[in-house]
Amino acid sequence: MKIEKVHISNLDAIFSLTKSCAKHLIENEIFQWNEYYPSKEVLKNDIELNQLWKLVENNLIIGIIALTEIEDVEYKSVKWLTENDTNLYIHRLAVHPDYQGKGYAQQLMNFAENYAKEHNYDSIRLDTFSKNIRNQQFYEKRNYIKLESIYFPKQSEHPFYCYEKVLHV
Repeated sequence: MKIEKVHISNLDAIFSLTKSCAKHLIENEIFQWNEYYPSKEVLKNDIELNQLWKLVENNLIIGIIALTEIEDVEYKSVKWLTENDTNLYIHRLAVHPDYQGKGYAQQLMNFAENYAKEHNYDSIRLDTFSKNIRNQQFYEKRNYIKLESIYFPKQSEHPFYCYEKVLHV
């Protein structure tokens, strides 16, 4: 098991993984990801910005996570717990449905949190869908603090909850 940067040659495999996740979410009546998100262009941009990581076992990509310093425009109005200075943002955490429930998302989050500490970020910020109770519990068990709601109209009419975990102040 290893976590490494995604290469552009992995784009189709990564896109297929996210489509499988979107289908699985929809089947479970969680309308978080859809035909618009995450798009192949979003994933390609993640790769080009060198901010997408993959979890690989036996040469198979099981999961991904995007780690970035770029604050999405939707986050601008959020009252975060730390200053907007040295923050790491997590996006597109995904584990293929065939491998969910086996601790792989925990491994990706452990990697992200260790990465953030090693690079002296003050906090980690993310959002998750308000109708995805499992994700909310996942982050809250990891000591992420639920803050305000934001909206991504192309994804859902329902809000997304912002979370932050303070590492240094």
